[in-house]
Amino acid sequence: MNEKRVISASSSRFAAQLFNLITVAVMVISLTALLLGKLLASQKVGFLPVVMSLPPVMIWLAGSIFVYAGIAHHPNPRAVHFNKWAGYRFYGVMGSLVVIGPVIYGLLDGWLGLVLVLGLAVAIIVPWALFDIYKAAREPWQDMTIEVEKNE
Repeated sequence: MNEKRVISASSSRFAAQLFNLITVAVMVISLTALLLGKLLASQKVGFLPVVMSLPPVMIWLAGSIFVYAGIAHHPNPRAVHFNKWAGYRFYGVMGSLVVIGPVIYGLLDGWLGLVLVLGLAVAIIVPWALFDIYKAAREPWQDMTIEVEKNE
């Protein structure tokens, strides 16, 4: 016997925005931690900006896989669409920075290179993600009724 469930419009909208919301928060936290670490670091603790700025990005890189996979199977195709493009952006930029990041970091040697690499990621990801959050908020979401199998 099948059971009908309703997925609210607000739930679909939130699913469409979730990946972008967390990505923006993590990128801003990471850049802020990098700049704060530079202000707090002395010459003896020069690695502090790196230690403060990279963990949020690394943790989100791992956790985003679960968020992405969870939303990828959402019944609303528009939520899946927004999630797909948010993932393309984030993983594409992070993957590209693995290739070009060491070159930039090597040319500028030191924390300035790290600021440029992380700043480049923020400059690419954040405005685009904010625009997608805005687009998802303006989308005409509707409640959905789905049928799920009832386990007895």
